[in-house]
Amino acid sequence: MPRCFSPALRLACWMVLLAISMVGCRGYHLGNQYLFRNDIRTVHVQFVESDSYRWFQGQLLTEALVKEIQRVTPYVLAEPAVADSFLQVRLVQEQKRVIGRTGFIDPRAIEYDWRVEAVWVDRAGVPLMNRQAIRVSDEATFIPEAGQSLGTAQLALVEQLARQIVGQMEAAW
Repeated sequence: MPRCFSPALRLACWMVLLAISMVGCRGYHLGNQYLFRNDIRTVHVQFVESDSYRWFQGQLLTEALVKEIQRVTPYVLAEPAVADSFLQVRLVQEQKRVIGRTGFIDPRAIEYDWRVEAVWVDRAGVPLMNRQAIRVSDEATFIPEAGQSLGTAQLALVEQLARQIVGQMEAAW
């Protein structure tokens, strides 16, 4: 079987392919620390203010935000006196709607919806998110007949909102 390429030509082809692959992967980084701003090290999560009449809504969302920041971001939580940045969130609207009824007019499926505004600023007050104030809205559906409650829907909703808000803290591409 005749050889089409000389060993020198094969070596040259491999060297070119290796050089191209190294140049192409030069900007690639591993880990989630490159998804977030490197000029911010600490964040203070202010207690979530709530316009809701239900108690402890702000406390639930504050706790979920703190856990999500610790889980996903490289940022360290800090007191206001030493923090590089501040996350301010406000629950501006809460709604509960019946989306399905039984034959006896009892609610079969209920939709639970929150709208929040979030602002992330540095110590000088400069916004760090893509938008000055983001409005996040999410909903959870629960079925009382199946044993689900407003509490389970509320916890699912709070976790979804925390993921969305912390996702907005990623650096722009």
